[in-house]
Amino acid sequence: MSWWRRARLETPAVKKRFSPCVPSAVRKYRRTVCATASTALLAPLLIPLLTGSSADGTAADRLENDFAAAADEYHVPRSVLLGVSYLQSRWDSHHGAPSVGGGYGPMHLVDTAQAQATEPPHHGSARQKPATAGSPTSGTADSGGRSATPADLRQAARLTGAPAGQLRTDAAANVRGGAALLAATQRQLGNPLSAEPGDWWEAVARFPGTGDTASAATYANDVFQVIRQGAHRITDTGQHVTLPASPRVRPHTPPPQGAQRRQDVECPAELACSWLGAPYAEIDDDRYGNHDLADRPRDQKIEYIVIHDTEASLWSMLKTIQDPTESSWHYSVRSSDGHITQHIRTKDEAWHSGNQFVNARSIGIEHEGFLTQPDAWYSEQMYRASARLVRYLAKKYGIPLDRQHIFGHDNVPPPTAGTIPEMHDDPGPFWDWRHYFDLLGAPLRATGGPKSGMVTVLPDFATYKPRFTGCGGAGKPCKPHGSSAVRLHTEPDENAALIQDPGRRPDGDDSTEDVNDLGSRVSAGQTYAVAGRKGDWTAIWFLGRKAWFRNPKKHPTAVNATGQMVTPKDGLSEISVYGRALPEEDAYPEGVPEQTESPLPYSLLAGQRYATSSRLVGSYTDRSSFSDTPNPVVKGGEEYYEIQFGYRLAYVRASDVDVVGAPATAGAPSAPAALPPRK
Repeated sequence: MSWWRRARLETPAVKKRFSPCVPSAVRKYRRTVCATASTALLAPLLIPLLTGSSADGTAADRLENDFAAAADEYHVPRSVLLGVSYLQSRWDSHHGAPSVGGGYGPMHLVDTAQAQATEPPHHGSARQKPATAGSPTSGTADSGGRSATPADLRQAARLTGAPAGQLRTDAAANVRGGAALLAATQRQLGNPLSAEPGDWWEAVARFPGTGDTASAATYANDVFQVIRQGAHRITDTGQHVTLPASPRVRPHTPPPQGAQRRQDVECPAELACSWLGAPYAEIDDDRYGNHDLADRPRDQKIEYIVIHDTEASLWSMLKTIQDPTESSWHYSVRSSDGHITQHIRTKDEAWHSGNQFVNARSIGIEHEGFLTQPDAWYSEQMYRASARLVRYLAKKYGIPLDRQHIFGHDNVPPPTAGTIPEMHDDPGPFWDWRHYFDLLGAPLRATGGPKSGMVTVLPDFATYKPRFTGCGGAGKPCKPHGSSAVRLHTEPDENAALIQDPGRRPDGDDSTEDVNDLGSRVSAGQTYAVAGRKGDWTAIWFLGRKAWFRNPKKHPTAVNATGQMVTPKDGLSEISVYGRALPEEDAYPEGVPEQTESPLPYSLLAGQRYATSSRLVGSYTDRSSFSDTPNPVVKGGEEYYEIQFGYRLAYVRASDVDVVGAPATAGAPSAPAALPPRK
């Protein structure tokens, strides 16, 4: 009996298959959605100096000059204005397009009327229902009772005398509006327009209109962390902006106030997270939902965190999570301000990934948004709140901060061959993994020498803009946008065919450039064994074959890495690859049905190598009945290695492979290595 619910969610921008992994008893649903605050992370924020050129030597400095002029005009310290803008948008303008919260320009000035007019339709309704004060989606009043108003674009227009339309589309006017709002807030607080950045902490805390004092304080502290450390980047319009480091700046802050929250919410202390529980309920005699009771990490180690996007509005997802006939996830992160809502205790198992083996070992985090509309939904405050939550959970459960343990829904392995076409593709190619890991305090970087036997995919997100289609409908080109995804070809030639995934396209159809077509893509932070090099091209082992991608020295899309790899033992021409690591037959106790192994339709061939970072024992938990207590976890003695096999993870039997370290030179012999098993 299938564990899979099959339905399709459609929006004008994207079509995605939803197929969460749930017990066989849960088969009939009214609708299907698989989904999976506070702000800012006090992680190192030094941005590597990017190089670039402009036909006009001064054109690339225009925005930086606009910041200087606005700061001088309104008597706001330049570092404060730049720091606030960095937290709001990382200085990007998004070409005048609004975020879903109605925020425009480098200062993310909010025009609520425009936000409601431009909000895209969501599944199930034509418009998102407006949040009400005090609801999990609103955040309209902070814990101190103060009304929280975001950086108001129309108020900025009144203060500067510029038309509201100009503030929406003109970066210089937008920056002036932000400076005017900061100065007005400083005066309202009874504070002088001081040249000392530390005197502006309270005005900074109020700028984004964060709905609680704890999150406002976190936001302001992050702004001043940026000011102390400095930053530099090239914006989405090619502008070079630099905030020089000011390590001696210390803000004058009011006495700290603790976050207001339910005692059982599992969240970093500096975030005011909320709780909206998912029901563990019996639907009828043979069905229950929408998650499973467990006793993790005592009965099962938590070793993964899965990053999702909702492909729906948060309002509709909060309705979904309260429906016992639906799927579930542990946390939701709001786009507009990064507010976090917890739904399931981390000790319990959510139905979120499409693979019960992964569900049993993971925490699922949903991010409000659509993968085809990253600028509207993937806000800086959402990135920062999410990264702070992930870092907290990783520390609590000992989860490594790497891309084999912190990964997207699009990297979850299919449990069986038949489920490959049903697997998901979020958060997509426009999720900025490089920036996300910077915020986690675990930056993605080169770890190997110039001719290492491994590479880590690492394009420069701001400037690497591969072609994609399907953002506005089938075949329609997407606007050029920074991406974490690198495409693979059958030969070292841009005109060569794209690599195919025989599991995803068993009929032999070619891979495409569609934004939802994962078959020929790898993503930032994923590590692979080198299979060859030719000029500006690098080959890796991918889904059992050699795959090529362009990797020029001046603008690399991957960096050299070290680590460990698996390869078939001598005498084995090929070995099976699995989407889950199950116990051996004699490990199942009486009364627990043995699970049938289902190798994936790929082979790991002799001579090929694949990166690995974990060894684990097979396990399974029977989730077939509603119970007041967790069902026991079946653990076997058979060991497996988790590998980066294609764009998704996979598992191979330890008895089938040798583990070798990455040599300094591709193709050179390497010594056997070992990884301790993860129970």
